Amino acid sequence: MSISQILQDAISWLAWSGLGLFILTIIFFIFNWGGKFRLVGATIFTLLLSASCWAFSESYRPPFKVEGAEYAPVVYDNGYDLVVAQAPKEFPSEAIQPTLEQIAGNLKGGGRNRSLVHVRIRKLETVENGISKPIILGEVLRDVVTNQTLPLPQSIQLKDSELVDETTNSDEIDLGISLSINETSNSDQIELKEIDQ
Repeated sequence: MSISQILQDAISWLAWSGLGLFILTIIFFIFNWGGKFRLVGATIFTLLLSASCWAFSESYRPPFKVEGAEYAPVVYDNGYDLVVAQAPKEFPSEAIQPTLEQIAGNLKGGGRNRSLVHVRIRKLETVENGISKPIILGEVLRDVVTNQTLPLPQSIQLKDSELVDETTNSDEIDLGISLSINETSNSDQIELKEIDQ
C-alpha cells in the first residue's frame, strides 16, 4: 500500500471520526453530562489530524524514479544553478543518463531563482597521494519552471593542468564550455560554444 493511499484512508477515517465525536459532543452538551470538555478536545484534535493529513497529501510528491538509474549522492548544491553528484569508482556508463534524469527530476524549484539548473555527475580519479582529478561523466540542464530536462554533451574531460587538491574545497572548475541563453518572447534558446584556450 502506497503512502498516498494510506493518507487517503487516514483522511476519511479521521474526518468521519471527527464528525462522530462532534455529534457526540453536542449530545453531551445538550444533556449536560460529564466529560463534555474532554470530548471537545478529542473532537478538535481529530479534525486537526484530518486537516493535517489532507494538507500533507496535497503537497506530497513521490520521488521521481528512472529505470536504469544508479545511486549517486549529491555532494554539492548551491541552491541556485548547480547540483553535482558523486559517482562511485565502478559506475556503469549506461547508468549516467538515467541517473542524471532522476537527480534532475527530483529537484524542487521553490527556492531557486533561476529557471535553468546544471546537474552534473562526476567521479574523482586519483593522480597522486592526496590529489585527484575530477572527471565530469555527464551533465543535463533542468528547467525548474517548465519541469523539462535538457541533455548536454555526455563526457567532458578536464585537462591535466586542472588538478584539484582533495584537501581544498574547490567549487568552480573551468570546463571549457560557455552557455549563453537568448531570451525571446516565447522560449529560451540554449547555445553551447567551445572556448579556445
